[in-house]
Amino acid sequence: MEVNVESPGGLRRQMRVRVPADRVAKAVDDRLKRYASRAKLPGFRPGKAPRKVIEQQFGDSARMDAISDIVQQTYPEALTQAGVNPAGQPKIDITAEKAGEPLEYVAHFEVYPEVQLQALDRLAIDRPVVEVTDADVDRLVENLRKARRSYDAVERAAAAGDRVTVDFLGKVDGEAFAGGEGKDVQFEIGASQFLPDLENGVVGHSAGETFSVDVNFPEDYRAENLRGKTAQFEVSLKTVEAATLPAIDAEFLKAHNVDETAGEAGLRDKCRAALEKERDKGVQNRLKAQALDQLLETNPIDVPDALVQQEIPRLRQEAAARMNMPAADAEKLEQMMPGNLFEPSARRRVSLGLLVGEVIKAKQIKLDPERLDKALDGIAADYEQPEQVKAYYRSRQDLMQGLSAMVMEEQVVDALLAGVQPREQPMTLDELLNPKAAAAQS
Repeated sequence: MEVNVESPGGLRRQMRVRVPADRVAKAVDDRLKRYASRAKLPGFRPGKAPRKVIEQQFGDSARMDAISDIVQQTYPEALTQAGVNPAGQPKIDITAEKAGEPLEYVAHFEVYPEVQLQALDRLAIDRPVVEVTDADVDRLVENLRKARRSYDAVERAAAAGDRVTVDFLGKVDGEAFAGGEGKDVQFEIGASQFLPDLENGVVGHSAGETFSVDVNFPEDYRAENLRGKTAQFEVSLKTVEAATLPAIDAEFLKAHNVDETAGEAGLRDKCRAALEKERDKGVQNRLKAQALDQLLETNPIDVPDALVQQEIPRLRQEAAARMNMPAADAEKLEQMMPGNLFEPSARRRVSLGLLVGEVIKAKQIKLDPERLDKALDGIAADYEQPEQVKAYYRSRQDLMQGLSAMVMEEQVVDALLAGVQPREQPMTLDELLNPKAAAAQS
């Protein structure tokens, strides 16, 4: 078998394969024998039809099947002979195919890039230094109380934090617009459930009042016909309810798995421990993001488009899961979220996957079983029956593979950071866990 590999450019390869005529003839003969053994032809017992009759009836089909068989058999043989490693499935073009002559075909595919890691010892890393303060604990306790708050109707003007029920009708230049009408709409003032102008416009009004509010739509509003426009909303305020936060009593403590005898101090201790756990996870995520970003920045590589295209559906499914649409039809999802939306992320993910693989080989990193067990313990600790959770994970190969991949990635990050002296970067817990919100406020 003759094999010749050409490089049209980049990672693309064309592998030309020439299969000897005798191998083709044997494959066709084998196929004809199969047809003959099961053929049912008028005037002949099964398997007893003459060869010429079989060839007349099934010759073309047998040859097509034989060619398909030969390509499937010879393609991996040709790859081994040429010493190439394809990324993704090939496109096969048959270029010569005649009875009694060699079979020739061309396989078009991409190969994995050759990676030579650079600058692994020159990473510039900032390590967040974050103290969990009493104020952080206060906010978490307050949020726990808010999550169980109750509302009671009040006979006063609405204020921030109140829950209101309204009817509204919005118009632009005197014309109503789609989505601008609501009946018995309930929201909390200041919770950013609606446009700020509408929420703030309710403040100072009492139940039973009808009034007009000017609402300015931002330039990046989702509805293109409303961007940058000012609408007039006719609002009927139907109810005003004030929030009442629950006391930190025995019932409240029990709901949060805190022993009654520990009291509020026990609740605060539990909240502090939870925040410290989130702090530690946030710090690790920051270090990981910096290490991987710099690995990618200092080692730019070409990636096979085939791998990028394979990654796009996975990213689309992840996006669908975040939108609570995990079971949506794949074709419908593709229409809603075209592949070009995910291509940059897919290309980055593929690039990082290839680079991380090279780091694993270069550093000879192997999965640490103790670290895997610790990671599983950490997941199970958040549940009431941790042993059952761990048993469930161990019974699911897909879950354990995902957890193993996460642990391996952490080991790669540790290897990248080994020998690096991070610069300490003091910040608040909110700046660590909510960087976008903190940046917007600064």
